[in-house]
Amino acid sequence: MAPTGAFIDLHCHTSASFDSLASPRAVVNAAARRGLTHVAITDHDTIEGALEARDAAPDGLTVLIGEEIRTRDGDLIAVFLAEAVPPGLSAAETIAAVREQGGLVGIPHPFDRFRGSISKGEALRSLEALTASADWVESWNARLVVGDGNARAAELALAAGVPGVAVSDAHTTLEVGVASTILQGDASTPEGLRAALAAGPILAIGRASFYVRLVTPVAKVVQRLRGRRRERPAVRS
Repeated sequence: MAPTGAFIDLHCHTSASFDSLASPRAVVNAAARRGLTHVAITDHDTIEGALEARDAAPDGLTVLIGEEIRTRDGDLIAVFLAEAVPPGLSAAETIAAVREQGGLVGIPHPFDRFRGSISKGEALRSLEALTASADWVESWNARLVVGDGNARAAELALAAGVPGVAVSDAHTTLEVGVASTILQGDASTPEGLRAALAAGPILAIGRASFYVRLVTPVAKVVQRLRGRRRERPAVRS
């Protein structure tokens, strides 16, 4: 039997995140149009967008239920979740909580100084030890355009003996799949994805347009206003 292949983006956001306006349906439709076979929906501290995306996914696209989790030590990515992992735990506690669900863990943008990167809370030696307990490192994050963070992430993956992947970190539909990872094997299960990563990923790299990334601060403002409207008590006439 010929090996199956996967064309996967392991880091995408929807409007369930505080910094995106892209609906889950729009994200999965964009992923399918660009030829992805798998997409991980990893909204900030929630899996609601991922569940909605899974239900809306067109035939031929597998949605991995994921989350970008804010830990006390920096952000982590988790996939194959049954329920959301709460923010605010230590990185080690968060990894343990993901493992309890049978999930996998990735290290996102470890050296991006403008985001909640894990390197901010860890010395290099402890960072390598923490990374060794993960399943992949984002060796290429398409939203990291300032500095040598991607090159350092690739070095970290090599030092820790963990596979490196390329991700879009999409917050708009235009970014979905702009960077992705090609795998041999079935990435639809935790065991399959782990084995496919171990077999050697191929990184398809690209960058999001600077102008597209300007949508993110606008999205944050819109989402904040939406939240205030939802919190505002109804006025009785």
